[in-house]
Amino acid sequence: RIVIDCANGAMSEVAPLAFARLGATVIVMNDEPNGKNINEMCGATHPELVSEAVRLHKADLGLAFDGDGDRVIAVDHVGDVVDGDHLIALAAIDMHKRGKLRSNAVAVTVMTNAGFHTAMQQHGINVVTTAVGDRNILVAFDEHDIVLGGEQSGHIIYRDHATTGDGLLAGAMLVDLVRREAKPLANLARNAMTSLPQTLINVRVANVVADPAADLATEIAQANVRLDGVGRVLLRASGTEPVIRVMVEAATEETAESIAAGLAEAASQRFGGVR
Repeated sequence: RIVIDCANGAMSEVAPLAFARLGATVIVMNDEPNGKNINEMCGATHPELVSEAVRLHKADLGLAFDGDGDRVIAVDHVGDVVDGDHLIALAAIDMHKRGKLRSNAVAVTVMTNAGFHTAMQQHGINVVTTAVGDRNILVAFDEHDIVLGGEQSGHIIYRDHATTGDGLLAGAMLVDLVRREAKPLANLARNAMTSLPQTLINVRVANVVADPAADLATEIAQANVRLDGVGRVLLRASGTEPVIRVMVEAATEETAESIAAGLAEAASQRFGGVR
């Protein structure tokens, strides 16, 4: 029994049909696109909706697609979100176990949670880390002969089956894994990896900044001292707009939020933050 949030977009017709043909009992949400309501408070960016529906219908899991269908976020039977990092970790461990993980490696971006890297190390799986963007993942595939990778946002690429991210494929592969393991997604996700608390703050600035991390090296060094070896700091400029993205992972959510807020304020002061 699966709840599907189609985000009033590309998956509105095909996803319910595909999962029904695969044998699932399907409860469908947000499958009435009108040309204006795509992604409108629904889909992968609002998984709380499918989470509530999974609990209401006592479903085994839920899948929330984005409007153009290249991303998927899952929720387990208790309504907890299973993000792209967990989905890739699950797939990598499963493919590794079955001898299908070519080059014994997976490709992810710098935004991937540190807990993912710890999990892969524990399973003897190599990780290739790229800049943000699915194109960079594809470049890594070609350079390292990799067939699995993606982003925390739920953009997952199975190179043996497709040439780009496909939310429907990723969702079907997840359900197949859950059926083969005969365990709830909640158990599988929990055993696959443990995410460190992560805080992301976007700081809008007056002009594009080429390398904010270099300009704020002292502040970053001080933040790393506060982390005390657990977690990491990432400052990067958006590739499309005058925004600096501040991401902090730490042992506790409170620490991550505190450090991120301090770095965001430093970036705003240094580069002319725009409210």
